[in-house]
Amino acid sequence: MHYLVSVIDDTSDSATPDEMAAIDAYNERLETEGHWVFAGGLAAPDTATVIDNRGAEAMFTDGPFVETKEHLGGFAVVDVRDEAEARYWAGRIAVAVGWPQEVHRFPHRVALSPDTPSKALS
Repeated sequence: MHYLVSVIDDTSDSATPDEMAAIDAYNERLETEGHWVFAGGLAAPDTATVIDNRGAEAMFTDGPFVETKEHLGGFAVVDVRDEAEARYWAGRIAVAVGWPQEVHRFPHRVALSPDTPSKALS
């Protein structure tokens, strides 16, 4: 089963060198144990664009305009047996970097292009 482990970022700073080392070690362990599907960090929310359907055409606006200090800072897609194992991996990264995590199950398997090398996704 595939699960999304999402990083809840409550700071505007990027990861410290120690945090990045912990993230790299986490991703390497996921890959070594066969659970890694995809992972990545995201830029600050104010660099994003929201696309909404306001009639017959798509409307593009800056945003999202985050009203809380917390936002999606990054994520990993993991391939594990069940929610307990997904929670285990989310707990490992939460402890390693000290950031809250959320776990969500994908209702269907995630399909990646077979010609995409795994290292290109990190």
